[in-house]
Amino acid sequence: MTIPPGIGSTVSPKEYFAAEFRRRRKEANLTQKELADDIGWSVSMVSMVELAHRKAPQEMIETMDKVLKLDGALTNLWDLVSHVGSQLPDWFRPWIEIEREAETLRAWQPLIIPGLLQTRDYAEAILRSKPRITPEQLDEYVTARMERQTILDRANRPMLWAVFDEGVLLRPVGEDSVMAAQLRHLTEMSERPDIVIQILPLDARATIGLTGGFVLAHARRGVVNAAYIESAGAGQVTDRPDEVAVLALRYEAIRAEALSQRESLKLIKETTKKWI
Repeated sequence: MTIPPGIGSTVSPKEYFAAEFRRRRKEANLTQKELADDIGWSVSMVSMVELAHRKAPQEMIETMDKVLKLDGALTNLWDLVSHVGSQLPDWFRPWIEIEREAETLRAWQPLIIPGLLQTRDYAEAILRSKPRITPEQLDEYVTARMERQTILDRANRPMLWAVFDEGVLLRPVGEDSVMAAQLRHLTEMSERPDIVIQILPLDARATIGLTGGFVLAHARRGVVNAAYIESAGAGQVTDRPDEVAVLALRYEAIRAEALSQRESLKLIKETTKKWI
């Protein structure tokens, strides 16, 4: 999906949901009154939800999903924004639904295991290094990251193509047992038909991807592409065609130097032994 107009880094989860709620109504060519009549709620409630003045009741969103035949899209977003969105970085919020609606995701990561493939212990070891983080915040952040991974288990899950540097397998994150469990998890995930994992070997001497990680998303509806780009501090979410095109070319250049899926799995299994 396209990043909704007006969604910026200072938007609250409630405001983000309100913009998507309004977009769905307009796509259905309904006025607020027409939607209210169709779903059995008052016009004032529909208006307040769209203005982010009230949080939409779950029953209201579930009914809207059924009436507009959205296949649970709004319910999924409501749940994520309500329980997880407030724990994600401001800049990352527009990516929440883009990721959840994607048909394909193509990830490149030179430093760590991509977030969608991390174990809870691995994610915790990474997030624990955040300056001044409290135990409560750590638990919230880790839970948010684990919640994102549920897109890989749903019926209409996206195809995930993940490429990362061999150094990621060798870089200690947490205890040795954490690394061993993480690499075993990669082995299990790579055996799924909708997940492809490839490793860029150290001897490839490729440097094009060393400037940072990124993920490309192709939406289910339409041909809209979007990406999020990692950087020190805050990242960036973009759907600008020129920026996405540059990243797509960079991804293909990196993947061209990577090991095959079979060779990558073999390397992951061999490296796992080093952590046991």
